[in-house]
Amino acid sequence: MENMRNMRNNRNMKDMRNMKNPIIGLFPACVFFLIACAQPAIRQIPSAPTATAQIPVRDFFRNPTSSRFALSPSGDHLAFLQPYKNRMNISVMKSSQVGQNLSQASRVTNVLDRDISNFFWKGDKTLVFSRDEGGDENFHLFSVDIKGKNLKKLTPFPGVRMEIIDDLEDIDENHVLIGLNKRKKEIFDVYRLNIKSGKLDLVAENPGNFTSWITDHDGKIRGAIATNGVNTDLYYRKSEKGSFKKTFSTDFKTSVSPHFFTFDNKFVYASSNLGRDKSAIVKFDLAEGKELEKIFDHNEVDVEGLSYSKKRKVLVAALFTTWKKERHFFDSKMESIFSKVTNSLPGYEISFSSLNRDETKIVVRSYSDRSLGSFYLFDVASETLSKISEVGPWINESEMAEMKPISYVSRDGLKINGYLTLPRNYISGKIPIIIHPHGGPWARDDWGYNPTIQWLANRGYRVLQMNFRGSTGYGRKFWEASFKQWGKTMQNDISDGVQWLIKKEVADPKRICIYGGSYGGYAVLAGLAFTPELYACGVDYVGVSNLFTFMKTIPPYWKPFLDMMYEMVGNPDLDKELMHSASPVFHVDRIKAPLFVVQGAKDPRVNIEESNQIVNALKAKGIDVPYLVKQDEGHGFHNEENRFEFYEAMEKFLEQHLKP
Repeated sequence: MENMRNMRNNRNMKDMRNMKNPIIGLFPACVFFLIACAQPAIRQIPSAPTATAQIPVRDFFRNPTSSRFALSPSGDHLAFLQPYKNRMNISVMKSSQVGQNLSQASRVTNVLDRDISNFFWKGDKTLVFSRDEGGDENFHLFSVDIKGKNLKKLTPFPGVRMEIIDDLEDIDENHVLIGLNKRKKEIFDVYRLNIKSGKLDLVAENPGNFTSWITDHDGKIRGAIATNGVNTDLYYRKSEKGSFKKTFSTDFKTSVSPHFFTFDNKFVYASSNLGRDKSAIVKFDLAEGKELEKIFDHNEVDVEGLSYSKKRKVLVAALFTTWKKERHFFDSKMESIFSKVTNSLPGYEISFSSLNRDETKIVVRSYSDRSLGSFYLFDVASETLSKISEVGPWINESEMAEMKPISYVSRDGLKINGYLTLPRNYISGKIPIIIHPHGGPWARDDWGYNPTIQWLANRGYRVLQMNFRGSTGYGRKFWEASFKQWGKTMQNDISDGVQWLIKKEVADPKRICIYGGSYGGYAVLAGLAFTPELYACGVDYVGVSNLFTFMKTIPPYWKPFLDMMYEMVGNPDLDKELMHSASPVFHVDRIKAPLFVVQGAKDPRVNIEESNQIVNALKAKGIDVPYLVKQDEGHGFHNEENRFEFYEAMEKFLEQHLKP
């Protein structure tokens, strides 16, 4: 439901940069603000002690047969992504064709260099999508009609990044509101873009400190969020012709994150931790800068999402995550529909990913920890559920492993929640472990199908994922506990998870490897350098090695948040000793375990020099380091053939050093 058309969470501040792989994102959410139900012990899976068939690596990392189905406003057509020459491209089919082979669909794009991952409808005849070049994250906007004609590059500005502010869904078929940093790289001005002619009209010029814009239900920019790096200001104007007035200020640790305006366009619904540890959904008066009422909260986790029906103008559900994604419904009609669909798909979690304008048709996505799931079309009037397509039909979920919630206590008393995945036919005894810290670091791991986890489990490894301090969703105190703790208590939380498994006598202490991407890649290097006794090997995927150089090579559009990052990570001028002690590149003498490093050459978040430094430092000590660099990738590998090469090389590396 969190991705429903007309019920979109945070609808007015959509940002295509946040639609990338969350496992590989370093800071994408943290710079825009910011367990319960865990099982305390491991429950062994009863099964026959027979070997599980080894599934080809490529089956786990192939592009899906289809994904991201989206209904046109009328509901007559479905747009979706499917492979064309190993690249995900947009196809369109009639809704009446659901149930037929997807080969009946018409392909409307022919991109061959890089997958398309994000698109949306503009009216019933036009699709708009975004792309970057080689992973540089300078996204451009394109439009094409449903017959695959009239392809236009709408933002033809080299080196300029585009952000969607409001797609003006159902408001204006010819225009979208976008942000562009073409005037100044650090900030984004707002333009109204005509998708037919490509004409740009300046709507709001950024005064220099605005980082987000808030539109009302008429598509008018009525609010903005500004920062000086550590303090956050809310600005408001009564109409788009008026001037902005600052109405509320707070430090960055206290967040008021607007989702969308109330249906009379007077107030906003927001996630707020004002006066509380866990974020709640509140009604907030932008004009006066104050909370009006609490709508919903949860005593154990943050409530960070809110969905609504645009047609009926009612709130639908608050969204939060314990060990699974959960919803608190406000709307009995949608709750009833959700319940009916759930009952029709026993054993699966579901989400509503798209609705037509009249909310008579709904695209449903099913999933579980062992299945990529399927897409369905639900007809509200007839209450019929029709299968559109399986996402990965080659995956046999009976051969996949169960992802179970766990928790343990850190050495300083914090409860750390996470997930443990055991090989499917595990009975008992010590086997190799992969420790897999997530990226972000101000993000979190969720329950669900993860191809990397399933591949590792299929190869006979246990996999431990942990939401170390700083992981989002667990409240302000838990988040703040991570400040200036890279390589310190954050790393201790990971090490304590290793020790927890060893004490449970389910880990072979001589066969433990650590693997992660982005911040998780940093945690790999920190683990090998600061706790070399724990690990037999490590795989660093686009990870930070030197906090000094990392802070100096951030993208220009992160500059407004630099002072905040100084408080959260460290100031290169004031915290030299801290940052030196936490930078693995300065402690290569302590690294004893074999290391495999993987990097995208065009990475704008973790510059390639981060990987070059650690590789060169180890080579200077006479240590050979396998190093895979792809010239056509950025922060994480998106092209299918590059994923294949990476994980096939990683498999050989793990076999060599863990001997599963």
